[in-house]
Amino acid sequence: MVRIVLILLILQLPALLNAQPFIQILGVAQDGGYPHIGCKKKCCTQAWSDPANKKYVVSFAVVDPETRQWWLFEATPDIKNQLQYFNELTGGSYKYLPDGIFITHAHIGHYTGLMQLGREALGAKNVPVYVLPKMKSFLENNGPWQQLVRLQNIKIEPIQPNSITGLNSNTRVQAFTVPHRDEYSETSGFTIIAGKKKYLFVPDIDKWSKWDKNIIKEVSKVDIALLDATFYSADELPGRRMEEVPHPFVAETMELFSKESESTKAKIHFIHMNHTNPLLRDEEQRKKVMQAGYNIAVQGMKL
Repeated sequence: MVRIVLILLILQLPALLNAQPFIQILGVAQDGGYPHIGCKKKCCTQAWSDPANKKYVVSFAVVDPETRQWWLFEATPDIKNQLQYFNELTGGSYKYLPDGIFITHAHIGHYTGLMQLGREALGAKNVPVYVLPKMKSFLENNGPWQQLVRLQNIKIEPIQPNSITGLNSNTRVQAFTVPHRDEYSETSGFTIIAGKKKYLFVPDIDKWSKWDKNIIKEVSKVDIALLDATFYSADELPGRRMEEVPHPFVAETMELFSKESESTKAKIHFIHMNHTNPLLRDEEQRKKVMQAGYNIAVQGMKL
């Protein structure tokens, strides 16, 4: 039996050595998920009636098949489902908990899943959590998060804007700040270098024009860009002042990139969609966006 196992491992070795790191999308919705709490409108009807239409809050795994390591980006309210989902997508080939969790900011869809690692739930031990300075301070000085630190359920790994964090020989992450509603922490985005591919992740930003970087140039530097698609257009929230929850509309981003090459447009994968965003459910609207040359992140997709 031992000999058979060794032979199988030897046969699998070339595939493992040649396997490139990849991203696995574990959620595509805005912080409230889809369907959205309290929503009885048409936009959420099909998601309430059919579980197959439900979408988890935005999150993804960065996976290195060679080292059998993986890292989770965002600790969402759906984290227990997403950990199980990742396990199912990868056939149980990786350990249950990630080798680290990267968090962009202190809005509910991006960090509150950390509570599932605490003594009332999993009781995890020293899960590395990578955060910028203000987010670090927020977690260390406010309950219930400080208890996770004190009980060593999580281990804060401080990172700095524009510095590169090496995770292994194949994988590096660079954090940067973006303008957003920073009530409790700064807001970060990430550039991820995984094997031969480079990814850009900006799930939340007020407007591209407010950033001190040029989004077109930033997209040109990467292979895949996961960009804020919270709202499709300005008429999604009747009776609500959109400036209270500023985001670049999908229509604005498409217009901004309209004169760019097809190859540049194809890098963009819209993600972090509010329950009102037709890209979550309207096949005709999705088709229009894709026919214009853009992509839409799909839960479960591998990039």
